[in-house]
Amino acid sequence: MMLLGSILTLLGAVFLFLGALGMLRMPDVYNRMQAGTKATTLGTLLFLAGIALRQGSGACTVRLGVLVVFVLLTNPISSHALARAAHFAGIQLATRSVQDDLAGEEIS
Repeated sequence: MMLLGSILTLLGAVFLFLGALGMLRMPDVYNRMQAGTKATTLGTLLFLAGIALRQGSGACTVRLGVLVVFVLLTNPISSHALARAAHFAGIQLATRSVQDDLAGEEIS
């Protein structure tokens, strides 16, 4: 279990690094937000799962499970809310973006 926990922790750290790299490389706020949210959600989940396997105690695993549920519920929702707010604030898409699904939509 120790080896599997270490592998999951390392894999989570790699995804967190890729999320940070995506934040630097993407052309606009919307693409950065997507890259950051997807990679950090998976990276955090893998990282916490690795820690839970390495610790092995029931109380620690329950606490980490609560954190996993919290990340799964809040990270995508907050990213969506921030992207929608950025769109309605008038932040432009990158020139390479091909579709704007919210064009013409008003704040409700």
